[in-house]
This record gives sequence, structure tokens and C-alpha cells, in this order.
Amino acid sequence: MRVLLDTNILIHREANRVVNEEIGTLFNWLDKLGYEKCIHPFSVQELEKHSDPDVVKTIQAKIRNYNLLKTLAPETQEIEALRKKYDSNNNDNIDTSLLKELFAKRVNFLITEDRKIHTKAAELGISNFIFTIDDFLEKVTSENPALSEYKVLSVRKKYFGEIDLKDSFFDSFREDYNQFDAWFNKKSDEEAYICQSDKGEMLAFLYIKREGEGENYSDIEPAFSKKNRLKIGTFKVISNGYKLGERFLKIVFDNALNYHVDEIYVTLFKKTEEHERLIGLLEDWGFYDYGIKHTPTGNELVFVKDFHPQPDHHQPKFTYPFIDRNRRYFIVPIYPEYHTELLPDSILKTESPKDFIENEPHRNAIQKVYICRSIFRDLIPGDIIVFYRTGGFYRSVTTTVGVVDEVIHDIDNEDHFIQLCRKRSVFTDDELRKHWRYNSHNRPFIVNFLYLYSFPKRLNLERLIELGIIADVRSAPRGFVEITLDQFNIILRESNSDESFIID
Repeated sequence: MRVLLDTNILIHREANRVVNEEIGTLFNWLDKLGYEKCIHPFSVQELEKHSDPDVVKTIQAKIRNYNLLKTLAPETQEIEALRKKYDSNNNDNIDTSLLKELFAKRVNFLITEDRKIHTKAAELGISNFIFTIDDFLEKVTSENPALSEYKVLSVRKKYFGEIDLKDSFFDSFREDYNQFDAWFNKKSDEEAYICQSDKGEMLAFLYIKREGEGENYSDIEPAFSKKNRLKIGTFKVISNGYKLGERFLKIVFDNALNYHVDEIYVTLFKKTEEHERLIGLLEDWGFYDYGIKHTPTGNELVFVKDFHPQPDHHQPKFTYPFIDRNRRYFIVPIYPEYHTELLPDSILKTESPKDFIENEPHRNAIQKVYICRSIFRDLIPGDIIVFYRTGGFYRSVTTTVGVVDEVIHDIDNEDHFIQLCRKRSVFTDDELRKHWRYNSHNRPFIVNFLYLYSFPKRLNLERLIELGIIADVRSAPRGFVEITLDQFNIILRESNSDESFIID
């Protein structure tokens, strides 16, 4: 396999100071898998113009560690059209030239943190072969579980005073804030969410703070109006392929629901790729650039998410974790052996939490994959799903609410099916192949959905029949079965659900 590395990846790999901790993990995987690390001649030219002469000197000395492309792919009509549409400067031209090598299939993958390149790739129809660092790590982790560096990953709440402040994980905070250590120590009796590996390595940290209407926001411009807010005070995730960013965002949203806040906000600098990546993650989930915060060390960006949003049926992530009550509703079955693997927050009391520690990407992700051969296939984004864990008259139970994000019917072949499912599905590649081959006259389709809510109380098949939601045992769902709004409301009421996640 030949992997083309964007210029920014090389800079962070060969810089004298570690500015992106995930680069080392990325290169370890490339070496373990024997992938050929390629660079483009234009990247070398770009590196020679870098503002730090030490970086230039270091990279020139180490350029032999990479395979410099000796010939370049010819221009095509598609590439020329892309240049006319997107390229307005030399950097844009270089980005398109990197994509040209991927489009010509001279390399197998392109790894870049540049979001504009990803947009261009979508237009060329090669999105499946271009990755951010985190996406690539997720891919190889899913494909090679035996080579995974992390056997156990678990999210815990700990007091600041219990956390090792000397851990190098916190070095980037110290670079941003001179008084970080003093601030951290003052918080000794407050709690934060952390994720550590089985070796004790700090991989993620989240501190959130509830703020009332009387909070002083005089340093924020434009001025905040009086509202109840949840502040993301400190948030960092090291990309490692396990979707920890989504897992921690789910914690933020759950707390915001519990506190009944009006907005969530975060302030951060925009000066490193770490910040850029966090900004991209926040924007994906409905945060927008609100303004600036004035601080003694410089201006910070302020990003806000409205927690009383208008429903966005086309992009449910922008509305997440809310759903519009006036949508279509479906019950769909999920087998016990896959249920808690895919929906760990909906674990049953009869199952052991130790068996479902979040050491797989699909467990941590908010975005998940459901594979189906249902007769009814006409789902659309915004449709609401109630998951029904099968198990017979007494043990089948409703457990979870999700919302459809995307439905994929146009699947070219078996390999394409595996590519689309692999990262967010509970199935191995071999299991996916069996699903694809099971019935050549009824190929499966893919429902990408967002996990929303776990019912506090579960309704079994007996109770669902008593309530008139399912007609009888023979009518238990075998695919997507539509139910009415009234029936959904009954499920909410009978399961003792907090309906604050529903927009009326």
C-alpha cells in the first residue's frame, strides 16, 4: 500500500518540538503495516519555504526516509474542472496536485488534516480513500484489532487532585496558558472526565462548568445575553482511532440536557492543528463561530451551540441531541449479540459492564451503522428509530432511540459495502462479507444513525402487545416497522423517559 502524506503531516512529524501527539501513533501504524510513505515534490518545495529554518534543515536531512514521487500523473478534465472551481492560490494548486495522484490511483490513500482537500475529494468521488489522522487510525484499528495498542479504554470521572498534572498530555495547555498549573491545582476538589489506556496513558480530558444568568461575560464580544449555559472549560482528545471525541461530546450533551441549559460554549485559540481539529469536530455537531474573548495572552475564538435549536431534518447532527416530535417513527429489531456492542449505553441489567468497556471505535461513536434487509427501505434523514432487542415474549425489550442520519442504497460491490460499514459497525470484515453474500437477490442496505437516548425502563414484547404497539407475537418487527406518534408517546411515557430531548 502506498500512502501519500500531506505537507502538514510531514511538518508535524519532523518538527523539533512535538506539536501533534497523534503523528507518532500514525507513523507507528504505517510502519507496523508496512505501508510505503510517499511525499509529493510540491510538498518538498512547500517545506523549503517554511518559516522555521530548523524545521527546513531537519526535513531536508530526513527526506530520504520517504518515497519521493518520481513522476506525476497527467492532468485530466476532472482535475482541471476542480482547479477552476476551487483553486485561487498556490496552496490550493498543490492540494489539487496531491489529489490528482490519488485520483489517478498512483497511491492508495492520502492523509491530510486539510478540510478543503476533503471537500474536493468528495467532488471527485474518492472520499473513501482520503483520511484525517483520526479517520485513518480508526480504519487501521478496526481492520487490525490484534495490533491495537489499547486493550482497555474507559471513561471515568476523577477529581482534579487525583490526576497527574505532570503528564505530558497537559503540556499543550501550559503552552496556551501560563497559569495553567495554578488553575489546575485550584480545581483540586472539582471533577473532570478522563480517559486512560490500560497502561495509564492520558488520552482525553474534559472539564465542564454550569453557568447561570448572572455570569460575567464582559470579556466576550459580541456580548452574551442572559442565559443558562454549559461551558466546555477544558477539552482535549488525542486521536487514536477510537472515536473518543464523539464519546466526550456525548458527555457534554448529556450534561447540557440534565442542566436544562440554553447554550453550550467553548473558547479556544486557533493556532495549532490540535485547535483546528477540535474546531472541525465542534462545527460538525452544530457549534458556530460566535465571536472573540479578550484575554491577557491574546484573543480566543468563541464557539456556541444553541440548545433550543430549530429542527434540521437534512443534517440531524446540527440538531443533536434533539429530535423533532413531528417526524416518522419506526421500530427495528437488533439481535442480543450485537445490541450492547453497538449501543453500550443501553446495556441491560443482566449484562456485565466489564464486557463492554469502550475499546472499539463503534462503541464510542455517536454515529453508528445499522445493516438491514428490511422490506421497507424508504427511510430518510430525521426519521426516528426505536431499537428493539430481540429475545422472545418476555426478554425482547425496547431499549434505545436513534435518528436516521443517512441511508445508503447505492452500493457498488462487496468491497464497497465493507468500506462503508467497517468503521462504525459491530461486524468484522468476514461477518460483513457473509451479510453481503447471504442473498444475492436481496442485498443489504446501510442506515447511518445517531444514538440519542436509552430508555430508563424497558418495555418487553408482552407489554408492547398490551399497549397496542405490536399486534401479537407473530407481528414482532423483522425490519423497519412504522408506528404512530401516539404509539411513540406511549413508549416514552411507559418507559419513564425524560422528554427534554424532544422538540415539539
